[in-house]
Amino acid sequence: MSDAPIGIFDSGVGGLSVARSVRDQLPRESILYVGDTAHSPYGPKPLADVRRYALQVLDDLVEQDVKLLVIACNTASAAMLRDARERYSVPVVEVIQPAVRTAVSVTRNNRVGVIGTTATITSRAYDDAFAAAPHLELFTQACPEFVSFVEAGDTTSDDLVSTAERYLRPLVEQGIDTLVLGCTHYPFLKGAISYVVGDGVRLVSSDTETANDVYRTLVSAGIQRTSPGRPSYRYEATGQSAEEFIRLADQLLGPEVTAVELVETGAITLPGRVPRIRPTGHTATRTGAAGDTTTQETS
Repeated sequence: MSDAPIGIFDSGVGGLSVARSVRDQLPRESILYVGDTAHSPYGPKPLADVRRYALQVLDDLVEQDVKLLVIACNTASAAMLRDARERYSVPVVEVIQPAVRTAVSVTRNNRVGVIGTTATITSRAYDDAFAAAPHLELFTQACPEFVSFVEAGDTTSDDLVSTAERYLRPLVEQGIDTLVLGCTHYPFLKGAISYVVGDGVRLVSSDTETANDVYRTLVSAGIQRTSPGRPSYRYEATGQSAEEFIRLADQLLGPEVTAVELVETGAITLPGRVPRIRPTGHTATRTGAAGDTTTQETS
């Protein structure tokens, strides 16, 4: 059990920010990452659809014997966290509560902003999470275009900065001193976001706080990896282009992701389990860092 990988799931490449933070804090742990790029972005979709897509992927990760699940997607966490914790026997870590706890502890004036996808904000998942701290004033803002900028690899353009101004200026005018980046894509836009909100606003990033929770969960359960050998890092995507996934990962993280295997998802009947998702037969690889698992093309 302790040598099994950590399963990390997101709608696309945004969750790689969480995978990176987990690797930084737990360099001996193996990781199996799945980006549901076939259905990305999740933000504009109905939560019922997001729940169905997310459970398909999580079922697959459990079939591959991961020891812990990380829902590295705020929209998916809002849609199906309770389902996941009831459905699986392995621990489930999500991205909302860790960021909320940190925001509550660091705010000085008790005025906190949250930005996220349209689905995350309209679900009121953050409103519910902050309800345990009634002394805080919460200000939320949907930023639907941010994910598209990240998925296009654009983190610096004038268009991005003007979009950030439009989304974030109302929050700054409310006098917030803490801003929760309520989407795992958003850490890739920290430069633009920080530029707009200014040095007086503390950014709370769900990737770092989620990795902290992963660390605590592994250690408290006694399932941290103890083998002396190199960990493995494996990446899967459900979309049509493994090369595009690698290109974006390379642009956002550097040459960390060296191979990605395309997999298929099929319809599931809730609340039953589905069998292992089968590879589509295409894997893109790139020579890279030692320790990354390179999968072979299948027929």
